[in-house]
Amino acid sequence: RLIGACIMTHSDNNGLVLPPAVAPVQVVVVPIAQHKPGVLDAANALKSRLEALDLRVKLDDSEQSPGKYAQYEMKGVPVRVEIGPKDMEKEQCVIARRDTGEKITVALAELESAVKALLDHIHDNLYAMALKNREDNTFDIQTPEEAKAIVEGKGGFLRSKWCGSLECELAMKERAGVSSRCMPLVQTGTEGTCPVCGRKCTTDIYWGVAY
Repeated sequence: RLIGACIMTHSDNNGLVLPPAVAPVQVVVVPIAQHKPGVLDAANALKSRLEALDLRVKLDDSEQSPGKYAQYEMKGVPVRVEIGPKDMEKEQCVIARRDTGEKITVALAELESAVKALLDHIHDNLYAMALKNREDNTFDIQTPEEAKAIVEGKGGFLRSKWCGSLECELAMKERAGVSSRCMPLVQTGTEGTCPVCGRKCTTDIYWGVAY
């Protein structure tokens, strides 16, 4: 379930988007024009420097064309580091982030700090986007009929108070086609009414369609 939730929450039309903490490969180093003198050695040096940070790093020294980038996008590798002859001349490398597709040019001397900061930014951005998506698709409801109209229309999560009775929970499933998903660990503590029986209560609960 956790793997499925990760895939469904973060992935896009290009494939997986994995949070850095759980990605099997956190950084892939891709040498550009690796047949040219020194390029592969430079790429290996970058790999070693990043591994010294206890990061999970892969060097792609295959003979594929730059189109091989697509496989790392599909696999959700958070960061791609590219280095080629022109980069070596300028003592720089190019870093691409999977979550936004943005590319930045970084001085080789700043490689470690740039990659570590970027992995933190990717983590924070994925969380922020997931939280916004959840909030944008969570709707407060007062009755089972209101809940049914939402799930049969735009869809999403439903939020209400709940009296705590099994009868009201089963009635929501019967009348609205939703079941309880979770009770937030952090409760608002505000008073409201149960959407089924109308009794006053304070427990927050989320409802949704079970697949």
